[in-house]
Amino acid sequence: MSRPAYRSTGVERRFEALIWKFRLITLVPVVMSLVGSVSCFAIGTYAELSVLRKVLQGHFTTIDSTHLIGKVVGGIDYYLIGIALLIFGYGIYELVVSDIDPRHQEKSELRRNLLNIDSLDSLKQKLTKVIVVALIVTAFKSMVGFQVTSSTELLMFCGGVLMLAFSSWLLGQTRNH
Repeated sequence: MSRPAYRSTGVERRFEALIWKFRLITLVPVVMSLVGSVSCFAIGTYAELSVLRKVLQGHFTTIDSTHLIGKVVGGIDYYLIGIALLIFGYGIYELVVSDIDPRHQEKSELRRNLLNIDSLDSLKQKLTKVIVVALIVTAFKSMVGFQVTSSTELLMFCGGVLMLAFSSWLLGQTRNH
């Protein structure tokens, strides 16, 4: 869409400059998502280290091992949430504020295009993939300690496994499009 041939007034130019500066308000969610990402990484690391400490000290039984596996998977879940927050912060910054210059200076083409986010839709797709994987990990964590005591519970368990497999398959299909 082309602009009319008339010259803009000084008021219009100042107003447009002010509107353009309002994009910097997105620095708040960018910084907070990066802080949240670091927090999730710290919590995940704490969970992993607490399990490792219990294993190295030998303070577990066969029954407790299921609980420990759940904690390990929970730590992975925190890492995935941290990655989702990192992608969100990175993507919003690149979409609204500015391109991240060090990314363009990378020598490796693979690293340079790691999070190549050029539209809101591509950001949503990348976030959706990470969130679905985090949900799969959370479901796996719940299923590790699931006790099957009846045929109905066994069918529900199998249905859950099938839904997780289908979700994973759907994620793989999005790469082809």
